[in-house]
Amino acid sequence: MRNPFILALLFSIAVAYFFPHLFDSINLDFIINIGIGFIFFFYGLKLSPSDLSSGIKNIKLHFLVQSSTYLFFPVFVLMFYPLFIGTDFYDYWQAFFFLAVLPSTVSSSVVMVSIAKGNVPAAIFNASISGLIGVVLTPLWLSLFLDTSEGLNFLDVILSLTYTILIPLLIGFLLNRFFKSLINRYGSYLTYFDKSIIALIVFQSFSNSFKDQVFSDLSILGFLLLMLSVAVIFFSIYFGCRKIALLLNFNKEDVITAQISGSKKSLVHGSVMAKVIFGSGSVLGLYLLPLMLYHIFQLIVVAYFAENLAKRERLH
Repeated sequence: MRNPFILALLFSIAVAYFFPHLFDSINLDFIINIGIGFIFFFYGLKLSPSDLSSGIKNIKLHFLVQSSTYLFFPVFVLMFYPLFIGTDFYDYWQAFFFLAVLPSTVSSSVVMVSIAKGNVPAAIFNASISGLIGVVLTPLWLSLFLDTSEGLNFLDVILSLTYTILIPLLIGFLLNRFFKSLINRYGSYLTYFDKSIIALIVFQSFSNSFKDQVFSDLSILGFLLLMLSVAVIFFSIYFGCRKIALLLNFNKEDVITAQISGSKKSLVHGSVMAKVIFGSGSVLGLYLLPLMLYHIFQLIVVAYFAENLAKRERLH
């Protein structure tokens, strides 16, 4: 599958590798921080109160999706904790645990559920509420298991995420009714801005990592194992959500929504949260690597599954 954003992310990493000092003369932190504020302001502008209210009623589906995002994912990765604690690969386990406690995606979840003929209002509600829940649950999980040199101050992180994510999002949401027609007409163009800021975060993270040789001990075999780990996590959660949804007697649309929304992780929220929690240091690239691999994998695989589900629906 050809995806310009994936190519942009890979290009950002390549530029960071060959030209790690490219933007040293520019205050990239300032540009990125301003950009992050606008990303969530625009998210708020695009959130329609009517869409949220129409999707709020299916409590069992919401509980399954949020449980998958903030319980099944972390517990699955925690099962491998004894294998990595005290080893040279423990940092990579931490990076996967960071991935596991992140919120679900917003736009791609809704798009894929729509393609697969799932419950779109429920997908919109879950994608929107997931980011809000993550402001508390993501740092809470990390504070329990993350090993950082300075420790993780839970309340400081909550405050940082509140004014970085929640306040801009709330302002945008309150202004939705004034700009609704404008957003409906031009909202798709805002995704280019989102992706540009994420590409800058990726460049900054990996350039610092390459400068400090964070990945010097990562062999080709090690990289392939990272990719295999991503696949194992994804398929375990994806088919696990489907199995639970069927056991709960969900209808076909809700099963589709549960397995797509429940298996997604947000690169946007992950990039922002990583920057807030870990700063701009060289370790940031390490934490973003599994997330980027997962993002690419979920886009390709879920798009394939969604198209197949849509074809089956057309045949029936």
